[in-house]
Amino acid sequence: MSGPARVRHVEQTMGTVFSFDVRGGTDSEQVRAALEESVALLHRTDETFSPYRPESQVTRLNRGELTLARCDPRVRQVWRLCAEAERESGGWFSARYARRPGGGCGFDPTGLVKGWAVEQAARLLALADAVCVNGGGDIQLRGGPWRIGISDPLEPGALAAVVGVADGARETAVATSGPAERGCLIVDPHTGEPPVTALASVTVVCPGLTRADARATAAYAMGDGAREWLEELPDTEGFAVALDGSRWYTSGFGRYATAVRA
Repeated sequence: MSGPARVRHVEQTMGTVFSFDVRGGTDSEQVRAALEESVALLHRTDETFSPYRPESQVTRLNRGELTLARCDPRVRQVWRLCAEAERESGGWFSARYARRPGGGCGFDPTGLVKGWAVEQAARLLALADAVCVNGGGDIQLRGGPWRIGISDPLEPGALAAVVGVADGARETAVATSGPAERGCLIVDPHTGEPPVTALASVTVVCPGLTRADARATAAYAMGDGAREWLEELPDTEGFAVALDGSRWYTSGFGRYATAVRA
């Protein structure tokens, strides 16, 4: 059976829109079955991790009705990934929040779990020749070629840069953090307030979206120290637009950038 030329699908869950663009594959029925499994994974992630669902495991964990040991193994995995991201960023990424004055901290993995879910969903489609899964603007790619536009946070509808991924690439993730799309949802973990930063957006490119998502969040909160920090991370590049319209990018970003707006 010949593989499908292209399969596209759009799904709404986790408070945002996910799009799938799947090219090629050895069996069209297997590709569509894998796509259905990927979509189901996204919905299960929302049901398990959403802090806005009263019966999600994360909500029940924060209410004290579940212990971490009794949670789904995926919750423990994401907990560990959040702890690793916090250590790596020197505390600029955090999944902890103050429940109430004097009430300790709760667990909110929303800064990482969407990227984690998109990365897992893309891997379920590994039998296809090329895969693009876009979760609210954060993207996991497998294969290629792909061209990904990075929105200009200062000029709606314009692109600040274009990231190119060559044919035959294994995994590439592109994640952007900043207040342009939905307002400032990122806080400085040290103060609990919106970060004081001269940055309008930060984009991170690395192999997996789990790390790219967390690193972009941390870099935006970090502000002035973001460029130096991203330079030190392995297999990671960054691009930022400042509030004054200036741009910077890490030393290896050029291998991805097919265009950067001046």
